[in-house]
Amino acid sequence: MTKAWMVRAAVAMAGTVIAGSLTGAQPAAAADPHGCAWPRVCFYLYESNWNANAPTAAYQDLGSWQTLGSKSRSAEHVYNSRDNDGARLRFEDGSERCLTPNSAFDLQPVYQGGAVTQIKIMDSPNC
Repeated sequence: MTKAWMVRAAVAMAGTVIAGSLTGAQPAAAADPHGCAWPRVCFYLYESNWNANAPTAAYQDLGSWQTLGSKSRSAEHVYNSRDNDGARLRFEDGSERCLTPNSAFDLQPVYQGGAVTQIKIMDSPNC
């Protein structure tokens, strides 16, 4: 091998490594949608909390009904940051609604069933 050929090969390899690192670079981690860290279902008491990406309450336990507290019961918005689990919402009138993974639901003006009173996080995207 000649010295010139070795230099050309080294330059070509360096170019490949640089191009690979540019195209294979991982993007910076995206912020949690609406400030709701995975794997939670977040409630936003007021529109200002929603706009500021500042949940006032969050739930993440699977399987049993959980009663909402004062920071979530009359919330204006709810967001499910879970990737594979739906969240069943129960309203004052006993009606229920499924909040699918990575979706939001606007609870104001007051949903026809009244305020959300309970949540049950399911081991299924479709509740």
